[in-house]
Amino acid sequence: MKGNAVAGQSQPLDSIDRVILSTLQKEGRITNVDLASRAGLTAPPCLRRVRALEDGGVIESYHARLSASALGYGIMVFALVSLKSQAEADLKAFETHMATLPEVRECHMLNGEIDFIVKIVAHDLQAFQSFLTSQLTPAPNVAGVKTSLVIRTSKDEPGIPVDPA
Repeated sequence: MKGNAVAGQSQPLDSIDRVILSTLQKEGRITNVDLASRAGLTAPPCLRRVRALEDGGVIESYHARLSASALGYGIMVFALVSLKSQAEADLKAFETHMATLPEVRECHMLNGEIDFIVKIVAHDLQAFQSFLTSQLTPAPNVAGVKTSLVIRTSKDEPGIPVDPA
């Protein structure tokens, strides 16, 4: 997306679009009528704007945010992964493998000494150790893995900031 234009469209995001985006990001289950009211619109044009934002790729998906601890995932770990080769095929092979592992919640390729940072959840330390030795370190092209166990999370804000128009 270039500048403030909606992907696939030539029109930039206006202040109403930004209210819609900010509200939906905070309250994904809001009704269209309530959303329209907050955006200063009636329901039909609000729904058209939401559909245009979806079609334009600005709104990528809707989902429920689940509690890891309520589902028994007591451990979160960040793994810094170095690969033996940075050839595109080797990078893709690693990314493809990570995409198949449900414990891997995020995988980002980095610039610099470390090739990837991977966010992993596990039920407990034993489950993480098993994952580390059976899934992560033997993954395609892995040269080394350094892990850091999350002790406390002080901020976990989903989404991105929506700047005013």
